[in-house]
Amino acid sequence: MLRLMFFILFSSLLFGCSSSTLVKYYQKAPEEFAKFSATGYAPVSTQYGTTKTEKILNAINASKLDAYRELTAQVHGHQVKSQAQFNDLTISNTTLTASVEGLIRGARVVRSYPVSDEIYATELELDYKDLYLLYNSSALPRTIINE
Repeated sequence: MLRLMFFILFSSLLFGCSSSTLVKYYQKAPEEFAKFSATGYAPVSTQYGTTKTEKILNAINASKLDAYRELTAQVHGHQVKSQAQFNDLTISNTTLTASVEGLIRGARVVRSYPVSDEIYATELELDYKDLYLLYNSSALPRTIINE
């Protein structure tokens, strides 16, 4: 009996301290949104394909991927690794590698055009206002428990 009374008292104290009030919050829009643009280039003659048309189409796709790489570097930055080897206080070997990794959503192709007969270019644009509107329109309302 004493255990039952202790359990009831403990349960009432435990549940009596909790609050059922939910507070909704939303992210405030910034006053200015960043806008990024990038241009990618690709040569036509080095592309795979049996005809000139296939090579041009592959160059257009390659220039688009190059533009995405440039855009990713602007948004996420480059990761640079360097190594130098010394032998008798003289540099004997140096290496430098750079890589880019990231996720880009919401970029749009502004235009794709030939720079010359042998080079294609693609221009991309990433407007953070479009991303903000996209994410906030598809996100569920966020709630927190007000303690």
